[in-house]
Amino acid sequence: MPRRPEPISGEPGAANERLLVSVRHLTTHYAIRGSFVDRLLGWEAGTVKAVEDVSFDLHRGEVLGIVGESGSGKTTLGRTLLGLVPATGGSARFEGRELVGLDERTLRACRRRMQIVFQDPHAALNPAMTIEQSVGHPLRIHRLASGRNEIRSRVAEALNRVGLAPPEQFLEKYPSDLSGGQKQRAVIARAIILDPVLLVADEPVSMLDMSVRSKILTLMIELKRNLDLTYLYITHDLATAKFFCDRIAIMYLGRIVEIGPSQAIYDEPKHPYTKALLRAIPDPDPRHSLPRDLPRGEVPDAARPPAGCAFHPRCPRAFAVCGWEAHDIMELLEMRWSGMAEEQHQRERAMIRVAEIRAGPGGPARVPAAGGADGSQLLALFERIRSEAPAEPFWTGVRAMHAGAGHVEIEWHQPLEPRLIPAGRVEVSCHLYNQAAPAGSLRT
Repeated sequence: MPRRPEPISGEPGAANERLLVSVRHLTTHYAIRGSFVDRLLGWEAGTVKAVEDVSFDLHRGEVLGIVGESGSGKTTLGRTLLGLVPATGGSARFEGRELVGLDERTLRACRRRMQIVFQDPHAALNPAMTIEQSVGHPLRIHRLASGRNEIRSRVAEALNRVGLAPPEQFLEKYPSDLSGGQKQRAVIARAIILDPVLLVADEPVSMLDMSVRSKILTLMIELKRNLDLTYLYITHDLATAKFFCDRIAIMYLGRIVEIGPSQAIYDEPKHPYTKALLRAIPDPDPRHSLPRDLPRGEVPDAARPPAGCAFHPRCPRAFAVCGWEAHDIMELLEMRWSGMAEEQHQRERAMIRVAEIRAGPGGPARVPAAGGADGSQLLALFERIRSEAPAEPFWTGVRAMHAGAGHVEIEWHQPLEPRLIPAGRVEVSCHLYNQAAPAGSLRT
């Protein structure tokens, strides 16, 4: 293949040869459109905070894994870095050049040096184009080759590199003629044909059969070594991340909650969410019985993320300063009622107007009584709930409860916003490792 184009001249920070990508406080929000009338009037129904205040560095030759559940924001992070999704705020520098806010023409020149491998190889290839046309298309877009013979030669070389050999057997074929693994190899060939320095690999093996996954990952390692590539590897699978990545960043609801060397993440995970992900990795040995105490509940709505630490409603070690709010009361009640006899459930539910529980984050929550109950009866109910499950993390956040006229008011401990802080060989966004958290409120 021809030599890579040199970094764009005049870039600040070009003296730092190892630093390839520098992301600081990157934020990407999506506006939610409501009803037809709302859309007609240009009103927004809310905002999805897909990526929120994310910072990291990526060095040349490194593989950084971005790991998280569906909805964690990992794919949006990768697409924002490439300019496929506009950033709402923050900074993303590639080879010293700021990408956020670049016009499309300038950004296109940068994309010659950073490419993406999409998750679904079946959808990534145009079914009406031959493999030669699909893989060679970037050369035409960037005007890096002229004439069919030159393009065909470059495509054949790229196909050889990814294991589609002899290339003459694949050039005239259509995607429907290839297996899933062969399609992904063709997608990778298209990504490397411009000779980039950075590949964003968005779950590149998740749509493939288990027998093919290791072969594709092995191919990507060979390409990294032979072409001096740097990877941002996006996945929900910590097992493949351990095999492939030098460092791992764990994302939850748009934020990085833990980042560090892969071995440190596996040997000494710090964040409760990281520990839960590791427990979810299946063990192929049926003789091993491992506890599957996974996080309770579901991933919260990114349009209405929890206050404070976004993981606290699902965290078994949450405590006073994690950011409790009115929504957590509803979660507590629903969890209690889901395991209760129907008669008792109906009796308790009739005492509370659940839909009217209101309060701002960190402010007192007002729980209105219903069905003829008064504030003192409602307070007695909450005291009974606490006595039946005193270890429930929710109660560490409650500073006081008061009975009012037809309601109960619940006051919270002052919340602290978590930030990434050093903890051994990693950085973690968790108050369990925050020396500023009130010492008496820690759950050990």
